[in-house]
Amino acid sequence: MKLETLTPAFFRRDPLLCARELIGCRFGVGETMGVIVETEAYTAEGDPACHTWKRQGARDFVAAHAPGTAYVYLNYGMHWLFNFLVKGGERDGFVLIRALEPVAGTEVMQERRKREAIEELCNGPAKLTQALGIHGGHHGCNPFTSERWTLTAPERSPKVLVSTRIGISQATDYPWRFLLSGSKVVSSPA
Repeated sequence: MKLETLTPAFFRRDPLLCARELIGCRFGVGETMGVIVETEAYTAEGDPACHTWKRQGARDFVAAHAPGTAYVYLNYGMHWLFNFLVKGGERDGFVLIRALEPVAGTEVMQERRKREAIEELCNGPAKLTQALGIHGGHHGCNPFTSERWTLTAPERSPKVLVSTRIGISQATDYPWRFLLSGSKVVSSPA
């Protein structure tokens, strides 16, 4: 069965709606791919945990790029994290991809991650970028204009759980983290 490929129009909505509806989608680069099982939403205005809160460069990025553009940054000077820019809806912002369930290219992921267990390949935002080969050179790229990127709609409607965001120090009480119910590869249970 051929799955529907998402378009930039998917990202012309509110970040919370996009973050929820990315659960169950397939996301990949090259020969590696996984089902998105965990996301977090960030809004460009009024969200102290979002890069736009204190970084002019992040605000400039939102203004200059199209919805769906890759926002990739180095976290703690060590790990690349991948976000989609969400723009044109009620609010602008980002969706952080936090975890994937590998479905293709697992041998490549195992080599990149130096791990054998499938559950340990993409169960965190830094792990999944390493497994998929995402790095700073992907910042600002448009995944919709390259054959190397894959983003498709879910095979079926997933059951989505909601929890507060994790791994941040501000706005930790926002219930803007979304998880695939029953997934064993989320970064942390709800």
